[in-house]
Amino acid sequence: MTTTVVGGADAPPSRRVELDVSGMTCAACAARVESRLNKVDGVRASVNYATRVATVDAPGVVATDDLCEVVRRAGYEADLRAAGRDDRPDPDDAVARSLLRRLAVAAVLFVPLSHLSVMVAVLPGTRFPGWQWVLTALALPIVGWAAWPFHRVAVRNARHGTASMETLISVGITAATLWSLYTIFAVRRDQPTTGVWQALMSSDAIYLEVAAGVTVFVLAGRYFEARAKSKAGSALRELAALSAKNVAVLLADGSEMVIPAEELKEQQRFVVRPGETVAADGLVVDGSAAVDMSAMTGESKPARVQPGASVIGGTVVLDGRLIVEAAAVGADTHFAGMVRLVEEAQAQKADAQRLADRISRVFVPVVFVIALLTAAGWLLAGAGADRAFSAALAVLVIACPCALGLATPTAMMVASGRGAQLGIFLKGYRALEAIRAIDTVVFDKTGTLTTGHLAVTAVTAVEGWESDELLAVAAAVESGSEHAIGTAILSATDERVPVEDFRAIPGRGVTGTVVGRAVEVGRPAWVGRDKTIPESVGSARRDAESLGQTVVLVAVDGAVRGAIAVADAVKSSAAEAVAELHRRGMRTVLLTGDNATAAAEVAAQVGIDEVIAEVLPEGKVDVIEQLRARNRVVAMVGDGINDGPALASADLGLAIGRGTDVAIAAADVILVRDDLRSVPQALDLARATMRTIRMNLVWAFGYNVAAIPIAAAGMLNPLIAGAAMAFSSFFVVSNSLRLRKAGGVDPAPKGI
Repeated sequence: MTTTVVGGADAPPSRRVELDVSGMTCAACAARVESRLNKVDGVRASVNYATRVATVDAPGVVATDDLCEVVRRAGYEADLRAAGRDDRPDPDDAVARSLLRRLAVAAVLFVPLSHLSVMVAVLPGTRFPGWQWVLTALALPIVGWAAWPFHRVAVRNARHGTASMETLISVGITAATLWSLYTIFAVRRDQPTTGVWQALMSSDAIYLEVAAGVTVFVLAGRYFEARAKSKAGSALRELAALSAKNVAVLLADGSEMVIPAEELKEQQRFVVRPGETVAADGLVVDGSAAVDMSAMTGESKPARVQPGASVIGGTVVLDGRLIVEAAAVGADTHFAGMVRLVEEAQAQKADAQRLADRISRVFVPVVFVIALLTAAGWLLAGAGADRAFSAALAVLVIACPCALGLATPTAMMVASGRGAQLGIFLKGYRALEAIRAIDTVVFDKTGTLTTGHLAVTAVTAVEGWESDELLAVAAAVESGSEHAIGTAILSATDERVPVEDFRAIPGRGVTGTVVGRAVEVGRPAWVGRDKTIPESVGSARRDAESLGQTVVLVAVDGAVRGAIAVADAVKSSAAEAVAELHRRGMRTVLLTGDNATAAAEVAAQVGIDEVIAEVLPEGKVDVIEQLRARNRVVAMVGDGINDGPALASADLGLAIGRGTDVAIAAADVILVRDDLRSVPQALDLARATMRTIRMNLVWAFGYNVAAIPIAAAGMLNPLIAGAAMAFSSFFVVSNSLRLRKAGGVDPAPKGI
């Protein structure tokens, strides 16, 4: 996609180009592409690893094909990004499915290969005719086809003079395989061995089970990483799916023509009917309707719009027919801005490299240098070429990060299982790096602290009337209405009385005849327009409205008989959850698009420290950034579409499982149960998970560092190497299994 970029008076003509980049496997790849593009004269580029999009500001003299060629020379593929809606399949999901197929084949073949390889290496007497070919047939599909993703990246790195952990994995697998094949087919043991120790120390150098094991474990890590990334990236796809697909444009002769929403232009007028999504930001020129704004603004009550009112794209018309004049279309809409906010927030997280990637920049070249020095040292010491080569290969093999491949996925798998028991789902580990420092928890209001549905909070009846009687009469009339307030009143009583002569007056209320009595239920100004309002009813109305609640009056036979207050009810678990967070020394904030009065009342009920109300989605992101600028580490809890950007931009995002798909996709942690007590539990589980991952990584790298000198000294044989690697993996798995008891609610925070 190409757009014009307006510069200063002296700036050369330029344009903005968006390129789809494929082949990137980590944030380091994105940085490499970005660096290559920025070396072109006059070009400024930013590469988003999360979305695989390169945004390039390029002079007019630089062709798009030239930019794509720069990316290709860096070892990746690039094409001009198509304008409009992206309906392509998720690339991360495709990668995950490919890795799963390779992992399944490798795991099935690894079991017999590992047993047979160790047996024939230690006990030559067990060798049967054709054993060499059996081992080769079991190993080659694993170290060749299954490990191909690592080989492909290693070859690409070699072409461009770089190295990564994939380089070490590929070289280690290849070296172990080639040396094993040499040992199998070219080396014959002349002297039989006696005794267990002699058999162990003099076993043949068959490393096939090591090469296969590295492949299996690292593939498992890559698969779970790809699945987590696919889920994280789905926020953008979910947002795009929620936008209007088509729009009915109003022509000059009064007729309508349906066109794709992306073809809508500014100042064009379009029609929106009940149940349809508003296609663009605009101004209502005709019609009246209730519009559900909750997904975009957080306002719990539908807004009644009239001619002259503004509407936001992505909101839903509940009743009535609107004619809207488009004021902002395409990338300029409020909805498109939300998409960009989520995209930018996810890209910011992707820029945090994995610990393994950062260490590999030094670790990989150092291992290769040590292997070369080992070979040279043995040759200078008078050892044969076989001995020198064997020691050098042992260094490469033992340096292969087998345990590293298990460090993160095993912890995440165990934590996911424990989370399932607690109603908590951890989607990935990158954002969890900040969990140990979380000191501020920000809550959305509607649907998070509250139920998200209106409910009757109080019924006030005049003398001579019972509250239940008044509620039953009001419910009888409201049974014919589809309004949210009517639904709340109807749900508050089990009594069902038939209504006759039902009539709905849009924006005012409903009327009907109940058991021969004329009943009106609706706005106080409408119901009480020509009636005297009793003092008790007026006082109850003022009290309820001061708390941000909505009040309707009930009139029977021309006289006001009472008032019914409705509000978005606070969840029963909210106060306890907030108290648990306070006991952990955390500050709590209520951040909502709803009005300040309603927000303050909810905050007072649950004990929240600070209230920030009447904030739009982009404003929520600004608030999060302001808190972080004050050196606060922020966790965000939300459930709506409007919460997606804030959930993605916070240090840790927690989504209520009953919330929108966008919120769930943008968050790092999903609370499956609609119980806010899961929030402190999730933070405890996340802390424990991150602590376990760090311990696993330290052990994995520590094992490699400690084992390399042993291998260089020639003291390593295949069985001992296999046993050591198995022990390292066993430690990682055992440490991860401790998470099965994590996540309990404790009175005090635990450090990491």
